[in-house]
Amino acid sequence: MEYMEVKLYTNTAGIEPLTLALSNIGITGCCIEDAADFEAFLRDVTPHWDYVDESLMSRRTSETNVRVFLPKNAQGMEQLAGVRSIAREMGAAGFYGRMDVEVSQVCDEDWANSWKQYFKPLEVGERFLIKPSWETCPSTERKILEIDPGNAFGSGTHETTKLCIALLESAVRPGDKVLDMGCGSGILAIAAMLCGAGDVTAVDIDEAAVVTAGENLERNGFTAFRAVQGNALGDDAFAESLGDGYGVILANIVADVLIGLRGWFYRWLSEDGTLIVSGIIGTRAEEVKAALESAGFRVTETRRENDWTAYELKKA
Repeated sequence: MEYMEVKLYTNTAGIEPLTLALSNIGITGCCIEDAADFEAFLRDVTPHWDYVDESLMSRRTSETNVRVFLPKNAQGMEQLAGVRSIAREMGAAGFYGRMDVEVSQVCDEDWANSWKQYFKPLEVGERFLIKPSWETCPSTERKILEIDPGNAFGSGTHETTKLCIALLESAVRPGDKVLDMGCGSGILAIAAMLCGAGDVTAVDIDEAAVVTAGENLERNGFTAFRAVQGNALGDDAFAESLGDGYGVILANIVADVLIGLRGWFYRWLSEDGTLIVSGIIGTRAEEVKAALESAGFRVTETRRENDWTAYELKKA
């Protein structure tokens, strides 16, 4: 199997939150090069060593970075989209270095073609067939959800997305007002509309993802939606502007953000509404559940696939 080498440029303060965020999307093997540690190493050894290789000394200007290796298949491409999303979110925070992403073997300009190589029509849940916009589709009784993910997370191949779609199929009622937090490609918003939602608000911290989500909603024939860019976790005014009374809230995002938004989820959701959260790696599942329960929710259904967990919740 071929692999991609993905390098994220950060700083010392960014290493721990970055590796944690990567683990939340299933990437646990990281190579870390910390410039601060390297400088400390050189200060320690140079008084005691008669000779230090020049090539080693030349690395003292190396920038702190985290490297991961992803398979060149559908899962790897989905994880790469997740890596880019994490980098944009952490970069926007302004505390963790430049958060640029370098990918060997797959150039940025070849991104769309890489998706096209690995992304094929896929049956998800009981009702849906996820169809790439460039693919033809066989005759089917399933609801066809057409998507062009670009470089946004959400193609339907990742377990977290599939779990969320499986739960929303029975949760969305005709005419429901739906909030999709961390919308990525817009796949969950589209699935909700196909299930009869009356209108959807799709939110993402990344402006490019918001544009992609809007395009995909329109591609599927929907106009009753609002696609907005903003950081609800760090901007109370923006979070307030999203309103309330949502019949269904969908949040397929990392565990720390789910925990951080727990109070807002409660405020946004209608009294008889349903909260669906996904993107939770197995080691964080109980922590997320406890945090949401402390905010006034009760778990009504739990689904798992491989090491991923999704919860359906109601107000207690």
